[in-house]
Amino acid sequence: MQEAIDFLTNKNPIFQEIIDKYGLPPIPKRPQGFETLVLLILEQQVSIDSAKATFLKIKAFTNCSPEKMYVLSDEEFRALGVSRQKTKYIKILAGAILAKELDVASLATKSAQQVREELIQLKGIGNWTIDIYLMFCLEEPDLIPLGDIAVVNTIKELLDIHDKLEMEIHTRQWSPYRSYATYLLWHYYLNKRNRKITY
Repeated sequence: MQEAIDFLTNKNPIFQEIIDKYGLPPIPKRPQGFETLVLLILEQQVSIDSAKATFLKIKAFTNCSPEKMYVLSDEEFRALGVSRQKTKYIKILAGAILAKELDVASLATKSAQQVREELIQLKGIGNWTIDIYLMFCLEEPDLIPLGDIAVVNTIKELLDIHDKLEMEIHTRQWSPYRSYATYLLWHYYLNKRNRKITY
């Protein structure tokens, strides 16, 4: 991590300012597999805390496995607080695993691009979900999820860049450590708002 921090602080003093003010960022880690992908689907467009509460309800109700999720009724999902759309996405994911169209364990042996190409085929799993899975589960060091509202808002605030394409071009200079830049941006975003989250 120190190598990444040294690289980024040399690229832009804003990273050193974040560290001086709030310390080093936590590096989020999550287990690989179906459960984490379900949690990421639940996290789409809602707060991490709200998604986690729903996820814990699912786990208290049943085993969060592809077999169980595939046969759970829409009514049971709704009673657990899962929207109709997210229920559909979870079932599509479970179905792909059960049909052996997706081997989640094999993703760890593939490049980031291969993982993206494989997961993007599944309705309900877009670039944001894939970015977070790659960063949190597969420890990909060089991603910046520009579909993440906290990242985008922090870049707007700290760097005064408001156009997505401009952001993409500007953040290329942080390669090969864009994931670490992301952790620093999240760290700033959460601390400034006095928010604590557990990844």
